Amino acid sequence: MKSFRNIFAAVLVVIAAVFLMANLFLLSLPQDSGSPYRVEIDRLARVIAEQGVEKVSLSDCQYVKNVERWGGRMDAAFFEEADYDYAVRVVDNVAYRFDYVFQPGQEYRRIVLDVNLILAAMSAFILSLMFFLRCKMIKPFEELCDVPFELSRGNLSSPIKENKYRFFGRFVWGLNMLRENLEHHKQRELCLQKEKKTLVLSLSHDIKTPLSAIKLYAKALSKGLYSGRQKQLEIAENIGTKADEIENFLAQIIEASSSDFLDLAVRQGEFYLSELVEKIAGYYCEKLAILKTEFTVGEYTNCMLRGDFDRSVEVLQNIIENAAKYGDGREIALMFSQEEDCQLVTVRNTGCTLPETELTHIFESFVRGTNADNISGSGLGLYICRQLMHKMQGEVYAERKDGQMFVTVIFVRA
Repeated sequence: MKSFRNIFAAVLVVIAAVFLMANLFLLSLPQDSGSPYRVEIDRLARVIAEQGVEKVSLSDCQYVKNVERWGGRMDAAFFEEADYDYAVRVVDNVAYRFDYVFQPGQEYRRIVLDVNLILAAMSAFILSLMFFLRCKMIKPFEELCDVPFELSRGNLSSPIKENKYRFFGRFVWGLNMLRENLEHHKQRELCLQKEKKTLVLSLSHDIKTPLSAIKLYAKALSKGLYSGRQKQLEIAENIGTKADEIENFLAQIIEASSSDFLDLAVRQGEFYLSELVEKIAGYYCEKLAILKTEFTVGEYTNCMLRGDFDRSVEVLQNIIENAAKYGDGREIALMFSQEEDCQLVTVRNTGCTLPETELTHIFESFVRGTNADNISGSGLGLYICRQLMHKMQGEVYAERKDGQMFVTVIFVRA
């Protein structure tokens, strides 16, 4: 808001300077703009000569107020006098008197007034527009500036309201979607933590029983309480049974820890391949140009694809980000091909240093290649891509050829 006040003050200074310069320029002009009434008199004289004095109309005259025959002086000295409020013209040897109203400087004052009125109207419009922008755009946006801070603090309860002008409709909608997603993930995280804690407590309690039995059997055997061979075999079988129970509990823990931990919702729909390509190219053409990486988009035939458009964009973005991160930065290309009812979109990048033996594992969760030792990452990008494509009935795979990396996404055509 402070910056806007500075801009508003600067606009006021500019408006004042324009007013001052315009009026100084007008003052430099001669105030006596001549005798404009003479133009009207000459025009009326031509009308009298061509059509007669009966056809004279003064309705459109600004200065001349009356025309009549003249019977007064006609010498040369009369025409040289300048203090009269009438003039005499001889038309076809007949003198006519033209009464007019004119004050020296009248035209000049009208021009000054008109210029100042126009400047005042323009200034009022500019100031009104800036006031409107301040009240309806700048001030509401200032209120929105606190939203990311509140979201970072975990204040996710209250939705963001949009004003009636809806200048920030999509922005507010996006913030509300972000808030709802964060709230959803927060609740899901709490549920997972609760389930995890409950599972650990339950399994730890269940493990105690067979573990205690095993310890008792082992203690009894160590002290020779079971002398008979048959009894010892029975105790050994009981120990094995209890060990199987513990193993079963451990399997439950492993299964719970390895289950899908990401909530990847997909909304199935239909979209054009051209929309997807334009979205990706519009973003990465500029970004990769800044990185001095050549980005090319191959030729393709537009078609309708089945899936979630936003998730499809996310998949290609993850793949291209990996290409920019792990390639040599020389070239990244989008290539297209078709197979039966599928559309293939391939991201190719130069400078692949990933060993061939690791290609089958790069789509697993938390798995990173040996070429990523000094590069930050979570090892989830390609895993998320595969999960999303499976939910859209598609697929993604990678291959390595001639030192280049090819990651191909398979979409189902609608």
